[in-house]
Amino acid sequence: MNTLVDIVYHIRSCRDRLSGTEQKVADAILADIAFAAAASIDQLAAKAGVSIATISRFAKAVDCDDIRNLKLKLAQASAVGARFLADVPAGGDENSFYARICGDIENTLRGNLARFSEAQFRAAASLLSDARMIYVAGMGGGSTMLAEEVQFRLARLGFAVAAYSDPVLLRMLAATMTQRDALLLLSVTGVTPELLAVADIAREYGARVVIITDPDSPLAARADALLPVKTEETDFIYKPSASRYGMLLAIDILATELALTHKEQSKEMLRRVKFALDEYRGGDNRLPLGD
Repeated sequence: MNTLVDIVYHIRSCRDRLSGTEQKVADAILADIAFAAAASIDQLAAKAGVSIATISRFAKAVDCDDIRNLKLKLAQASAVGARFLADVPAGGDENSFYARICGDIENTLRGNLARFSEAQFRAAASLLSDARMIYVAGMGGGSTMLAEEVQFRLARLGFAVAAYSDPVLLRMLAATMTQRDALLLLSVTGVTPELLAVADIAREYGARVVIITDPDSPLAARADALLPVKTEETDFIYKPSASRYGMLLAIDILATELALTHKEQSKEMLRRVKFALDEYRGGDNRLPLGD
């Protein structure tokens, strides 16, 4: 297993312990990680205003085997994206970010709605509607939360459904699934290794696999029915991702499609839920059903 080495953090944390010339190298690298990763030794030395020998000493000082190893680690750091390594580009007054957050949510919802088709949701609903058990899985902040949201949406319609996020438990459950079961996976990226493995195991035993994810991802290729969700992240890195709103939209449409698949049964289940909740909590007749 590869050991994570955050060279940017390492250089920043040890800068004050370096010699004067080595600090020049550190400053030159931290000013432009992408340049430092791609530059030749001569170019980096020229930018820092030091000798080539100083670059070599610097590499050793920050616990790299040699200059080549330093450049490799810098390339890995650069891959995370300039928006996390430099000043956030000017894009309006940061104090007005309320409207920007709302705008990103609206763009995410409209962009994903345009990608959806009735056929996709009907295919997914068909696979889920008569399943003996619906297993829902998501990992990460948004996907874990939304897996539980699916459970809430479908349980009130009378479906046997449970949400999970533990990777070991998911592998165990996937190995017990049959053709009568359905697995619904949620992933914004579609590259989480644990979810890829769970999908493969469930498919091995014949379970129906419905996936809400990026249509160009490895996870999407494992779906019997795919609901595509994409998000365009902005350079305003301080706010939460709007991607979960696109996934929530897909969940709401899917839940409604399932409710309409068995309209009379769904109406009766919702009536029972409303009756049980109102008897318990009281309140206005228009209060939501467990939301």
